[in-house]
Order: sequence, then structure tokens, then C-alpha cells
Amino acid sequence: MNDCIFCRIIAGEIPSERVYEDDKMIVIRDVAPAAPVHVLMIPKAHTENIITAEPELLLYMFGKVKELAEKLGVNEKGFRIVANTGDDGGQTVKHLHIHLLGGKALGWPPC
Repeated sequence: MNDCIFCRIIAGEIPSERVYEDDKMIVIRDVAPAAPVHVLMIPKAHTENIITAEPELLLYMFGKVKELAEKLGVNEKGFRIVANTGDDGGQTVKHLHIHLLGGKALGWPPC
């Protein structure tokens, strides 16, 4: 999708700070971090959100959380994962992405 910012990042048209990449997804640092550690897990295949994603893709992405949390140093003290979905859910980019946040105590509720 030419107008999707995440598709353009995946294609290398827009620079990003990648912390992980494989054949299924990239993980980049958020440009407006809400915590000391704030990365976005983005599948390379465009899918709008968690509802439209194939279950196998979601299993794969969530299966990488432990590895990423360890790599980013938030596995012991804790972290939060968030998948905003739809307008009411706060999804601003219509390409599935999962936020992984940590590095500080995160309050609740988040808004």
C-alpha cells in the first residue's frame, strides 16, 4: 500500500531505527516514545489490524515478545504490550502494529 507509512518504512523509503527484523516483521523504535523503551512490532505483510490478521501471524508476533523483552532489557521488571484497533481504540495507522513499552512503572488506566 503506497500511502501506508509502515509499508513505506518496511520498503526502506522512510528511515527507522530497527531493533529486530526477520522475514515476517520488523521492530522499530517509536518516534514519539511514551516510555524509555517503546518499540513497534510491525508485520511486513499489510493487514489493517488485529481483527483482520491471520491467527498464525498473531501467534508468531506474540511468540516473539519474550525474545524482544529480553533484548530490550525489560523482561525482569515488566512491560506492556498494546494493539490499538479501530478509531475508538486509538489506532492512527491502519497497519497492524503492536506496541511494547517498558523501562519505567506504567500507570493504569493508560489514558
